Amino acid sequence: MRIASIVEGDGEVLALPVLLRRLAGWRTQGRYVDVSTPIQVRRDRFLNREEDFSRHLLLAAAKAGEDGWVLVLLDADDDCPASKGAEVLQRAKSVVPHRSVSVVLANREFEAWFIAAASSLSGHRGFMPDPRLAVHAETPRDAKGWMKSQMASRAYSVTTDQPAFCARFDLDQAHAASRSFRKLCSEWDRYVHVEE
Repeated sequence: MRIASIVEGDGEVLALPVLLRRLAGWRTQGRYVDVSTPIQVRRDRFLNREEDFSRHLLLAAAKAGEDGWVLVLLDADDDCPASKGAEVLQRAKSVVPHRSVSVVLANREFEAWFIAAASSLSGHRGFMPDPRLAVHAETPRDAKGWMKSQMASRAYSVTTDQPAFCARFDLDQAHAASRSFRKLCSEWDRYVHVEE
């Protein structure tokens, strides 16, 4: 199984492969997964320019191969992850009907999944969340800013902290506290199943 993904941020280019390899061990032990380097896009151009949308999806489909899976992972920002995700998925399927494809929108940002499992990251890389500041994982509009505000000794860096946190955050906690993370897991289960 080869996974080709489309992401928007510098951090996700480095972090998503780490997360997908962890999902392989957590959700589908015994299934080899080949995770290719994500294709980075500019969200607005990707979603609003049909030429960019088609070009990147066709590239991902070629990287995934006939039996692979194309995963589009974007930040929802202020969009509803369910409705916007369904809209983007319908468009994607019209471009690559010959491939398995999923669209997952992290609500509101990728970092919301870290917030969902914040206690498991406490003390790692200077991240010291205040336990008195209970926050719903998918509520902060600026999840990166929230992460930055909880760093005790240094600034939050998407290119170094995202991959490091992806290697460490508790997947069960994130699954319990984040609906958009559960969506990623359900899409994983749908397409990256262990063959009988």
